[in-house]
Amino acid sequence: MQRSPKAWLSCIICAYNEAQRIGPILNVVAGHRLFAEIIVIDDGSTDDTAARVRACPGVSLISYRPNRGKTYALARGIAAARCDHLMLLDADLAGIGPQDIEALAAPVLAGAAEVSISLRRNSLGLYRLLGLDFLSGERVLPRALLRGAAEAMTQLPRWGSEVFINERIIDQGLRVAVVDWRCVSHTPKRLKVGALQGAIEEFGMMGDTLRVLTPVGLVRQNMALLKLLR
Repeated sequence: MQRSPKAWLSCIICAYNEAQRIGPILNVVAGHRLFAEIIVIDDGSTDDTAARVRACPGVSLISYRPNRGKTYALARGIAAARCDHLMLLDADLAGIGPQDIEALAAPVLAGAAEVSISLRRNSLGLYRLLGLDFLSGERVLPRALLRGAAEAMTQLPRWGSEVFINERIIDQGLRVAVVDWRCVSHTPKRLKVGALQGAIEEFGMMGDTLRVLTPVGLVRQNMALLKLLR
């Protein structure tokens, strides 16, 4: 049965030093009809991220120091969320509009899938070839999928959240829809912190992923997710 289009989602956005980039996503989600609440987790930012969020009406802020990494921040947001469904969004998205929020929610809203995952314009070529970005940070999923998982997530590496969530999706056999965001991209780390530091952080992200799953495990996870595509 198709859901009513009334507000039914908790929107969760994790941010670290995104004062220069978080404005567009806040403008899109603030007041959006699908969101019953919007929660931004300021993961120990040293810039004006928290101030930018506080200036946005209708947005709740969780802020702490020091920086703990995205997985910990996401766990805090999930623990605070009240709705039965969550939309997870990155803070550094470019080109996003209200229609993209609607598109990401649509498969779950219509009952065609239990989970939706974005495929961004600048997702890796391999992911676009497969038709699935298994590390995408933009998703709609049932909160029950992560019931009791917040504590476990705080023990994961800084960037282990996506593969952790993927394992839960696979274990429960949830139907997955991929939403092609042809005009939406994320900001590469090299444009945030410079080429060298950006490369270091990208390698760190991959290292954290491999700490949660082995290379063989990553292949297995991708194959299992592809089988769940509606």
